[in-house]
Amino acid sequence: MLTRRGLMGMATALAILLPGASAWAAEKLDVVATTGMIADAARQVGGDLVEVKGLMGPGVDPHAYRQTRSDIVAMANADLVLWHGLYLEAQMEQFFDGLSEDGNVVAVADSLPKNLLISHDDYDDKYDPHVWMNPNLWSRVVLNVRDALIETQPESESVFRENAEAHLADLTRLATYTTEVLASVPAEERVLLTSHDAFNYFGSAYGFEVMGIQGISTESEAGLQRIAALVDELVERNIKAVFVESSVSDRNIRAVIEGAAAKGHTVKIGGELFSDAMGEPGTYEGTYIGMIDHNATTVAGALGGQAPERGMQGLLN
Repeated sequence: MLTRRGLMGMATALAILLPGASAWAAEKLDVVATTGMIADAARQVGGDLVEVKGLMGPGVDPHAYRQTRSDIVAMANADLVLWHGLYLEAQMEQFFDGLSEDGNVVAVADSLPKNLLISHDDYDDKYDPHVWMNPNLWSRVVLNVRDALIETQPESESVFRENAEAHLADLTRLATYTTEVLASVPAEERVLLTSHDAFNYFGSAYGFEVMGIQGISTESEAGLQRIAALVDELVERNIKAVFVESSVSDRNIRAVIEGAAAKGHTVKIGGELFSDAMGEPGTYEGTYIGMIDHNATTVAGALGGQAPERGMQGLLN
């Protein structure tokens, strides 16, 4: 298993092949985060005191992601590495085990109280990692990001705490908005069918029945029997809309729609949801708040609820 010392040696060698890889902003805390959601939390809490590099951009599936050579350079040279945990970055766990032996590496969701997590039959002794689907639960992860930054740079504690409080207030407003618009969906229409089981925390928070074609990891396969069973359920229950995900192929969703059509039942795509990755950098949907605003607004509008066309702040594209 590679330790941080070994990775530093590898990073030095790779830096020769990757011009500019060591050109970090010396005056700022160098933070590397795996997912866009964690990177956004680090930027919100760290403010001007941090330089954050997110490894996984829009449309990237964290369940299948493997570190690249440039990722190794970035993480080996970072002041702080933030990853999610809860088996989200399944292909990188061994790498993080080695990196954490003598480095500043924090799994920001691993310490969440187990009574707040959702277990899943797909994984023995593991929990559904998609906790960002509930803003109130994600607030706890933001606090863990704050604490990791304070531990890394204690002289900036007051700034990190102030920034965190401001962001937590925004998350509270987000939770209020999502609760209101999703409550407007008629009870009989509160069924959310997506490509994989990324929305269980969403369903638990807002009272939706959630169905995923694949399991909580996109690495699991969706068999023909599973697709056929979902087609029968759509027809029997007269479910009229399903949703695609930005980071997962829509192949299985299309198969379900076609199967329903073959039985005389029309199902539309209610919209594209952000599941494991946010929107494009520099856009509102490329922030955590914009991501969740988009999801709640899209679901509410597609399933017969009432929501502003451009979301909570009028910023949705």
